[in-house]
Amino acid sequence: MAGLKLIALDAEDLSVLSVHLQDAVISVGDMTYLPKEHRFALLANRFDWEKAVQAEVKAQAMAAAGQKPAQIAGPCVRRRSGMHFERVMGAKLRGIDLAAKEATLNLLAVTFEETDSPSGVVTFLFSGGAEVQLHVECLEAGLEDLGPAWDAKGTPCHDAAE
Repeated sequence: MAGLKLIALDAEDLSVLSVHLQDAVISVGDMTYLPKEHRFALLANRFDWEKAVQAEVKAQAMAAAGQKPAQIAGPCVRRRSGMHFERVMGAKLRGIDLAAKEATLNLLAVTFEETDSPSGVVTFLFSGGAEVQLHVECLEAGLEDLGPAWDAKGTPCHDAAE
């Protein structure tokens, strides 16, 4: 199966990238802002939600047909992915220690809020309240899988708060 390769040029596009990056694990040392190049880049171990959903649909279809679902090989996988933003004019952090290069962050979502069209703020929201904010001249981003998938330890769980 070919890897994911997407671009985002508006908020709707970015929401698609955000869905694919939900529950990605990112090391602090794998994020960088390059002010002279006006670029922000990161490497992430993203959970492949598309493959997990496909496996679940297949299992449900087999159960509905009265068949015992066969063990589906590796429905839970992670993929090494790279993401970059161009035309970045500034970056801010909240709740992230850049000196802790080995610390890991769990990405919840990536959002875009337009300020003075077409510029705006891209926000990476991480569990625990950490954030990265990018002030961009305009939205120009790319996401690409960089190699093969590997088995994940399980499916991320989002329990509703009671």
